[in-house]
Amino acid sequence: LSRGYGGRLEGPIRVDPAAHTAADVGDEPLMLAQGSPVWIARDRVAGASAAVAGGAQALVLDDGHQNPALKKTISLIVVDGETRGDEWPFGDGSVFPSGPMREPLKAGLARADAVVVMLPTDVEAADPELLAVFGALPVFIARLTPEGPPPSGPQVGFAGIAKPWKVERSLKAAGCDLADFVPFPDHAAYSAENMSFLADRAAVYDAGLVTTEKDWVRLTPDQRAQVVAWPVVARFQDQAAFTAFLNDWLQSAR
Repeated sequence: LSRGYGGRLEGPIRVDPAAHTAADVGDEPLMLAQGSPVWIARDRVAGASAAVAGGAQALVLDDGHQNPALKKTISLIVVDGETRGDEWPFGDGSVFPSGPMREPLKAGLARADAVVVMLPTDVEAADPELLAVFGALPVFIARLTPEGPPPSGPQVGFAGIAKPWKVERSLKAAGCDLADFVPFPDHAAYSAENMSFLADRAAVYDAGLVTTEKDWVRLTPDQRAQVVAWPVVARFQDQAAFTAFLNDWLQSAR
């Protein structure tokens, strides 16, 4: 159940990958709908009602921690576990618009039931100082891992996500022969000029074009024919422990 970032449709509506575009429903809902039922709605309650009417027995809310409209059975905070200079761990702790936080950290953690720390594949363990921030909350470590190898041969990569340099590093770590990499703004809509520029870069290196699934769904069918999507999936360091945690909460809710 998502708000449908950037989409022109407000919902509630079930996302249909065969009928909708990223411009309709947003890139993340469209990407997720490739494998699971997804509803978008500006109104969380209306969206939840539509999903339940459509047969949903459990709802996973995207980006719903600060929205009080629906009572949550479990609230998970997902944290970037890579520490980088003054970004660590939550900037200077200031709340928007003077800082990166949507609310004070203490208030957000007080409503959370657990924390998921996302680590790069080449970082062995989370920083102990970061883990200490979460106090007694359960912490689960996860990593975005490739579902398969990157395409063979020279490649020009591109990505329009919050931290595109992570895609570049991940491709290199996976063994991609990355000739060049072009970053774009998050949720970027790829124009004909953008694609022409990328095609020219690929021609310079006699290379293919590779990007993320999230970027790929924002392309037109003709553009997709020129680009390979490189899918990744979140895998937990201790999948059994995370599954048991979820099952305990769901059983208690029933």
